[in-house]
Amino acid sequence: MRAVLCFALIALAACSSKPTDTFAKFEEDYWNEWFRTFPSSATGVGIHDYDGQLEDLSADAVAKRVAYLNAAHDRLAALPAGGNIDAEILDTAIHAELMELTETRSWKTNPMGYVGAPGGAIDVLMKRNFAPPAERLQSVIARLEKVPGVLAAMKVNVSNPPKEFTDLATRMASGSVGFFKNTVAAWAKDAAKDDAALLAKFTAANNAAAAAMEDAAKWLKDDLSKRSTGSYAIGAAAFSKKLALEEMIDDPLDKILAIGEANLEKDYKDFVETANLIDPKKTPAQVMHDISNDHPSETDLIPATRRTLKGIQQFLIDKKIIDLPTMNLPLVEETPPYARSGSFASMDTPGAYESKAKEAFYYVTPVEKDWDAKHKEEHLRLYNKPVMEVITIHEAFPGHYVQFIYAPQFPTKTRKLYWCSSNAEGWAHYTEQMMIEEGYGAGDPKLKLAQLHEALLRDARYVVGIKLHTRGMTVEEGAKLFVDRAMQEPANAYEEARRGAYNPTYLYYTLGKLEVYKLREEYRKKKGAEFKLNEFHADFVKQGAIPIKLIQKLMLGA
Repeated sequence: MRAVLCFALIALAACSSKPTDTFAKFEEDYWNEWFRTFPSSATGVGIHDYDGQLEDLSADAVAKRVAYLNAAHDRLAALPAGGNIDAEILDTAIHAELMELTETRSWKTNPMGYVGAPGGAIDVLMKRNFAPPAERLQSVIARLEKVPGVLAAMKVNVSNPPKEFTDLATRMASGSVGFFKNTVAAWAKDAAKDDAALLAKFTAANNAAAAAMEDAAKWLKDDLSKRSTGSYAIGAAAFSKKLALEEMIDDPLDKILAIGEANLEKDYKDFVETANLIDPKKTPAQVMHDISNDHPSETDLIPATRRTLKGIQQFLIDKKIIDLPTMNLPLVEETPPYARSGSFASMDTPGAYESKAKEAFYYVTPVEKDWDAKHKEEHLRLYNKPVMEVITIHEAFPGHYVQFIYAPQFPTKTRKLYWCSSNAEGWAHYTEQMMIEEGYGAGDPKLKLAQLHEALLRDARYVVGIKLHTRGMTVEEGAKLFVDRAMQEPANAYEEARRGAYNPTYLYYTLGKLEVYKLREEYRKKKGAEFKLNEFHADFVKQGAIPIKLIQKLMLGA
């Protein structure tokens, strides 16, 4: 018995001395692997160990990623459970990525990801001054040398995509050719200075990348477009699963659609009533059309956007909407050609781990040179003065820019690096309505109408996204809904509906906004007389842009 007991004690000691897996180690390993897999994104969040690498989009790389995710899932499942919110986030993130790679498989059906990746990977190295230009140029060259491989993978992987995807990819690829030949080349010349050998090395790599992109644009237009007869609809089951995994929203789809349709009707009714206050003799569409007559010219679009920033920033300070970690303004620039996939404005804020380059970019999409005069006019009408102010609220103050300049304060690594759309876009859309409610515009009905115009746009996305993918709606039918119920110009309406074909769950704007309002009311009840709006806003954004279901747990203890 003594011998058996001795053996048991020795075995126990051996087991206890064996390294034990922990969530902290898993989290570190998971994100390190993520950086290796998505090096451009690593650069974007401020991790510069992979600046010379470019995403491998080959089928072999996809298979390896799937194998890694399955192993990571098993490893995470074996760790002790304990209500760890970050573990819950990573578990759903793993399942969501596996669904994308093995079920919806956009890497097989959407060429946009391939033609957009090179420009984004190069641009993020040029625009943020985190290292000397010559050093960043070396990384630019390394990534340029890998661009032909990305585009070669597209030709192998993508077959029978929807026509809508190929059309947008063709636009992005064609614009990217000029981006490489002009924008990148001009930056590299300045970065190289007197180093002729470095500039020659860049020129060879850039010429090869531009030629590969030019060839890709030709292939998309002359070859793939003739074979683009696939369906964009992912179906009801996949739609619900995608929403549950990416946003932690698992209500029945019929209920979710009913919420969206009810909100569309409510905002439409409010829009009509507000338009009648402005001019009861005209239809609501005519009133909005009159307002949109006051729009910037093609050359004044960017300066006009810049002029909206200071006043809105000052309103946040005066009304104590939310504390600002910095008084710096984002830089307003044209949306780069590689990113012109149907969006009209966007924000690119430095990542949580970026310690040197603090530039944030507020992008506005200009007219395309090949558009006719009617299309250009309809595009610019969107940027009329009242709507442009609401867009700046959404993108900058206190929307995306403010939320993500708080990112270094997010409490954990996972919450610094992970974000979900119903939080980020829900927050930004919430701020549009909240700012008007708090007095921005001093009761100007035109500004209220602009806010409702943007709300109707998001409501229409909500309904169209579901119906495109689960109810047999066509892009053309979706565009008609944007015109009839969201008061969009026809050209913009088509861009919006086509976006829904490749971005199924872009209902997250309205759905997220409704969830933020619901959370705010619950928070108000919990705080009682001690409730302060700026404290709610700060408490919300400091949690990280994680699913609102989890923020409810953190803020309410629910």
